[in-house]
Amino acid sequence: MRTFCRLNAYGLFEVRVSGDGNCQFRALSDQLYRSPEYHKHVRKEIVKQLKACNSLYEGHVPMKYKHYCKKMKKSGEWGDHVTLQAAADKFAAKICLLTSFRDTCFVEIVPQYQAPQRELWLSFWSEIHYNSLYDARDLPSKYKPRKKHWLF
Repeated sequence: MRTFCRLNAYGLFEVRVSGDGNCQFRALSDQLYRSPEYHKHVRKEIVKQLKACNSLYEGHVPMKYKHYCKKMKKSGEWGDHVTLQAAADKFAAKICLLTSFRDTCFVEIVPQYQAPQRELWLSFWSEIHYNSLYDARDLPSKYKPRKKHWLF
């Protein structure tokens, strides 16, 4: 309920993505390519970033880094704060999270070594699900309600 109220307060429209363990990557895909269907490509690019710049991320994972990267490569593996940072770095994007947390409703993740070239907006529900967000006035056409035309 809290996140729903925040969506309305910010004038945002939520595009729900499948909750199959790939939701973070689906939501990022929807923001980057206007379709959640490129989630495998997004995951692959994020894992490449994790491997290429391991010194940036290695200290933030609770296991052996090689095992973490191998795990993140698998479809259905949940993304986390480390994959979000890697996504921000890889795609030169400021990632804006609207959360369901009581005390922290908004989190920004910015690229570490470059200026952001774009903004990606996601909702984050109770630490278990991500969705894609759009300004309600600037929805992609596939999400806009269709007018009904009556033929008499």
